[in-house]
Amino acid sequence: MSQLKLTIATTDYDHFRDFRTGAVKAEGIDLNWLTLGHHECFARFTANREFDLSELSFAKFCAQVTREDTDIIGLPVICSRLFRFSSFYVNKKSGIKSIADLKGKKIGSPEWAHSAAVYMRGWMHNDMGVKLSDVHWYQAGANAPGRMEKVEIALPQGVKLTRVSDKSLSEMLASGEIDCAIIARPPTCFLEGHPDVERLLPNYLEMEEEYYAKTHVWPIMHIIAMKRSVLEDNPWVARNMYNAFEESKKRSLERLFDPAVSRYPLPWLATYARKMRDLMQGDTFPYGIEANRATWELMSTYCHQQGISHKPFTPEDIFPKGIMTSVVI
Repeated sequence: MSQLKLTIATTDYDHFRDFRTGAVKAEGIDLNWLTLGHHECFARFTANREFDLSELSFAKFCAQVTREDTDIIGLPVICSRLFRFSSFYVNKKSGIKSIADLKGKKIGSPEWAHSAAVYMRGWMHNDMGVKLSDVHWYQAGANAPGRMEKVEIALPQGVKLTRVSDKSLSEMLASGEIDCAIIARPPTCFLEGHPDVERLLPNYLEMEEEYYAKTHVWPIMHIIAMKRSVLEDNPWVARNMYNAFEESKKRSLERLFDPAVSRYPLPWLATYARKMRDLMQGDTFPYGIEANRATWELMSTYCHQQGISHKPFTPEDIFPKGIMTSVVI
């Protein structure tokens, strides 16, 4: 029987490794798997739909999947997820000691549709009393100038955003041109030990554990997007791909929990992983709809509030119908 040939582009994640190398296969599918940096996946899929499936920023996915007559659909497969209370970096000279102190300040992020910043702006706006319009927002590359917005946005009324093309957020934070940066990875100025730059929330780990226990939200950064035409021509593709991703993740976690076969040469890593498994009701990295419903729905709220998505959505709107149909015998 001939196999359906598809191309997929993702970063090299361990939870995708067995699928990517062929140790796990999606029934009926011959995959050409391109291992690229995630920014390259985002840019090429968003601009030109160069791949049949691609890793995609969840915020950018939300902008595109809610377009009228959208040409993409998602798989409830998570590439990357991280809590983001560690992502606030401030200039000490700005006198910022709490989230409340961010009112009236200048805050930068690499793009408006930047998933890490979307979550934290939404938390500030909805939970912490610092409204989107209370801040002067800046956009620039994290550590190099020239980063551009990849999707269309419609800023909410009263929101002020300044785009800077000739400086990086790291430069502006170190010099005090901005007071704070919300960045997925630590900026160069912080990593290099700039004396004026520090994390706003140094107790982020405790905050994140408390936040998860209270909300069951485990923030999703990147998911798998697929051309809708692939699903229309081959309705079976979505579930077969999902099953293979799930098996690959299962094998990755088995390695993590067993120090004898772990890929990572760290002493107590398996012990810590088992602690996280217990904290997260048995699955440290769940795929699917129901296990992540609180997170899917929160991102719908935040993206619509922030002018990124064209309309609110439910998980059932953005994933293939029947993708989670039970097949238990």
